[in-house]
Amino acid sequence: MAEFSLDLNEEQRDLRDWVHGFAAEVVRPAAAEWDEREDTPWPVIQEAAKVGLYGFEFLATCWADPTGLSLPIASEELFWGDAGIGLSIFGTSLAVAAIYGAGTPDQMVEWVPQCFGDVDSPAVAAFCTSEPEAGSDVGAMRTRAVYDEATDEWVLNGQKAYATNGGIAGVHVVTASVDPTLGSRGQAAFVVPPGTPGLAATRKLRKLGLRASHTADVFLDDVRVPGRCLLGGRDALLERLDRARSGQRASGQAAMRTFELSRPTVGAQALGVARAAYEYALDYAKDRVQFGRPIIENQAVAFALADMRMEIDAARLLVWRASWMGRNNRPFTAGEGSMSKLKAGEVAVSVTEKAVQLLGGAGFLRDHPVERWYRDAKIYTIFEGTSEIQRLVISRAISGMQIR
Repeated sequence: MAEFSLDLNEEQRDLRDWVHGFAAEVVRPAAAEWDEREDTPWPVIQEAAKVGLYGFEFLATCWADPTGLSLPIASEELFWGDAGIGLSIFGTSLAVAAIYGAGTPDQMVEWVPQCFGDVDSPAVAAFCTSEPEAGSDVGAMRTRAVYDEATDEWVLNGQKAYATNGGIAGVHVVTASVDPTLGSRGQAAFVVPPGTPGLAATRKLRKLGLRASHTADVFLDDVRVPGRCLLGGRDALLERLDRARSGQRASGQAAMRTFELSRPTVGAQALGVARAAYEYALDYAKDRVQFGRPIIENQAVAFALADMRMEIDAARLLVWRASWMGRNNRPFTAGEGSMSKLKAGEVAVSVTEKAVQLLGGAGFLRDHPVERWYRDAKIYTIFEGTSEIQRLVISRAISGMQIR
């Protein structure tokens, strides 16, 4: 009988301790400043590149872990340090994952290194898919890509919303519709190289949380990119479109699986925020004396902390299960990827809210980081699929019905 264990192996423990050390020594001391500045923390990104935490080699090592746990472990620890800075460091991985998942080997060699830049001059990349009228409804995408055979170029027009690193990125990966009659099955992804005319981000968006991570709307006005910038190549696209037009089932389910595979990592980020707030509230409750004793000796406080810890641990198990299933090609028959992200996101909101409450008036002040973690947590019930979308995915999976 095969042995079952939830113990991390030596490599995973070393990874956890290494990333935690960077988060504690570099990220967390800088968090309040960059949150206040609402600016991209380039010095921290450069420091991450110097130690090997920012770059494709690090991502490839995590992706190669046969258990699937390395990336969620690293994500939880980094975002324990700070979610805004964490997303500034890990945000580039969204574009890299798109190139890695859909691109040809030649495209990966050409574009992935440009996503990161180098140690002395790091760059960031942006993955642009959401739109003002097509957030959760990806089939409503209005950005169009039209092929110009005379020049072997694709011409992109449209607007993307809420793009992490939008405008400040060197490489932008943009999804666009090439055949609107096919809905989401008629879409493709394109690399927009650095300095391409027609791409602009006119204003940076100001946010409730994740303020150290740059977010912007991206506008594409007759953006022309070479044919080689279509991820996967034109022959593969035409073959896929022909299958879709003939009614064959393939890409719709594949796209859903791609979304599902990314959600456990986002859930791990939310866990990092929740754990930071729980640990801070626990220490505060042990030290804070009221009516002659530490407040943790009151059942109301102790039970709240017990619930916080229980919910964090329960969410982590869902994240780890989904990560393992995705890495080992186990089908998400009950929406397990969505379960992990849904639970972790809602736990992050509830735990950070409880942390603010346990600190009382102090929790409402910027003197303590729980107010920042409270603001950061909310996004995890919104981006990468809202909580409502996660419930829709799960309910469709368990019922086999097209619930709306």
